[in-house]
Amino acid sequence: MPARPKLYLAGPDVFLPEAAAMARDKQALCAEHGLRGIAPFNPDFDMNRPADQLWRAIYEDDLAMMRASDAILANLTPFRGASADAGTLVELGWFLGQGKPVFGYSNSALPFAERSRRQAQRGEPMAGLAIEDFGLADNLMIEGSLTLPLVLPPDGRCHAFDSLEIFRLCLVAVAGWFQGASR
Repeated sequence: MPARPKLYLAGPDVFLPEAAAMARDKQALCAEHGLRGIAPFNPDFDMNRPADQLWRAIYEDDLAMMRASDAILANLTPFRGASADAGTLVELGWFLGQGKPVFGYSNSALPFAERSRRQAQRGEPMAGLAIEDFGLADNLMIEGSLTLPLVLPPDGRCHAFDSLEIFRLCLVAVAGWFQGASR
């Protein structure tokens, strides 16, 4: 393994009002653990170009960062639904398909089945369908893809979406994994 592994920092954090600050904070925390965080946030993009050009440029930029990374560390906190962000899951699958390590954390302490039930009770379009209930924090395919178990709030309480507390715990586990893999 490389001396300073590069982690692609996936997640819907790019939608936060202070996305640039979040990316910098995560990169600084990675450095404290001997890791190099690569955040898919490019403040130099011309956001005024036509949408059909902009989304393609963002996609290509993200793919280049993914190719340059040794592993993914994904924010799998539920986003706009009962599960993780769809784009983040595509990125997670890309790393899985490349045979690269896949790590993840979630700031939610609620199990996937409970979140799904709540969504169904709100009368969302998929109400009435069976709910996956294996006692997992998210869909079985997500959890099954991870190199280490999903890092969750140890206190059993949900944390704010932009909290870095669980991200820090995940970094400790990831840094330990890379140290063990390099032996």
